[in-house]
Amino acid sequence: MDLARLQSALIDAGLDGWLFVDFRGSDPLAIGILGLDPAAHTTRRWFYFVPSKGEPTRIVHSIERGSLDAVPGRKLVYLAWQQLHEHLRNTLAGAKRVAMQYSPLNAIPYVARVDAGTIELVRSFGVEVVSSADLVAKFEATWTEEQFATHLFAADKIGRLIDATFAEIGRRVRDRGSATEYEIQQFLWAGYAAEGLVSDHPPIIAVNANAADPHYFSTATRTARIQRGDLVLLDTWAKQDVPHAVYFDVTWMGFVGDQPPAEMVNVFHIVRDARDAAIRFVQDAFQAGTPICGWQVDDACRAVIERAGFGQQFIHRTGHSIHTTTHGNGANMDNLETRDERRILPRTCFSVEPGIYLEGRFGVRSEVNMFTRKRDAIVTGRPAQTEFVLIR
Repeated sequence: MDLARLQSALIDAGLDGWLFVDFRGSDPLAIGILGLDPAAHTTRRWFYFVPSKGEPTRIVHSIERGSLDAVPGRKLVYLAWQQLHEHLRNTLAGAKRVAMQYSPLNAIPYVARVDAGTIELVRSFGVEVVSSADLVAKFEATWTEEQFATHLFAADKIGRLIDATFAEIGRRVRDRGSATEYEIQQFLWAGYAAEGLVSDHPPIIAVNANAADPHYFSTATRTARIQRGDLVLLDTWAKQDVPHAVYFDVTWMGFVGDQPPAEMVNVFHIVRDARDAAIRFVQDAFQAGTPICGWQVDDACRAVIERAGFGQQFIHRTGHSIHTTTHGNGANMDNLETRDERRILPRTCFSVEPGIYLEGRFGVRSEVNMFTRKRDAIVTGRPAQTEFVLIR
C-alpha cells in the first residue's frame, strides 16, 4: 500500500478520508488496494481509515488482532459491538466527507461492496458517505509501463494465434469437410501455453446461430460443426505468464468461403461503424482534454446500431475495464446494464465490443482494446478488423 499516494488522491478529490471495511472477504477491492492477503482467514469485521492527512487507524477484533498488521497506523482493538461503534465514532470525528465502496442507487454494483447497514452506521456519526468509484479505478485499474509492455506482448501473440486459428479451420474444412467448434477452441487454447500466455478461461469459438449467444461456450459434448458457408466468431483473451501482467481481449469474425451473404456483410459493417464511432469519441475527448465517463462511450456506440434498426439486438454493454483480470475495476463502457458514471482515467484500458445478435440465425461482434494516456487514446494490437476474414 502506498499511503502517500492514497492521501494525495484524497486531497485531490476533496475528501477527508477513505474508510475500508471487510467481513469475511466481503470487499475484495479493499483487500487489493491495501495489499492484504486475499487468502487470509478472517471471521470478524475490521475497519481501516485512511485520513487525507495524518496517521491511519486500524480497528480489529480482539481475537484477530493481527488481521491488519500488514498496513500502517495506530491499532484499536474491540470486543463488544458497542466498543466497535465507539472506536469508529472517535476515528471519524472531524471527518465530513468520507469515501467508501458504495454506489448511490447501486448504479455501479462492481463498487457497491459495503452493506447498507454499515453505510447507515457511518452516516449516524454525521459523516457524508461518498462513492469511492473513481478512487478504486485510480488504484485498481491504472497500468504501469511494465504492465503496458505485457499487454503489447499478449497482443502480438494473440494476433498470430488468430491467424493460425483461422488457417487451421480452413485446413480442416479442406481436408475433412468440417471442423468442430471444440476442436478449434482446443487448438487455440493449446497455443496460449506455446506462446507464453495464460488465461482464466478457454476462448470462444462460435458458429452461425451459436454466435448469436454472447456467452456461448463449446465443450466436448456441446459443439457444432464448422463447414463451408459458415460464419465463425472467435473471442480470445489472455495475458503474458508473468506477475502483474494485464490482459489483451479481442473478437474477430470469419467466414468459411469466398463471399459472405449480403446480410452478414451489412450487419458486420454496422457493428464495425459503431465500434469506430466509440473509438473516435474517446480519442476526440482525450485529445481535447475533456473528461468523459463510461456511459457516454456506450451512447456513442449504441446510437449507430440503433439508427440502423438493430438496437434491440445489441444486448450487452459496449465494453469493460481490462486489468490483471479480464474484467477490471475501472470504468465500463455501459449505459445499458448500468449507468457507469466513473471517469475514464489516463493509463487505463478497456474493450470496445459492440455486437448484433440475431437469435437462431447468426451474431456479429467486433472487439478491440483501447489504452488511454493523458492526452490521447490508442487501439492496441493490430489494426481493427474492417471486413470478414475469408477462410478458404
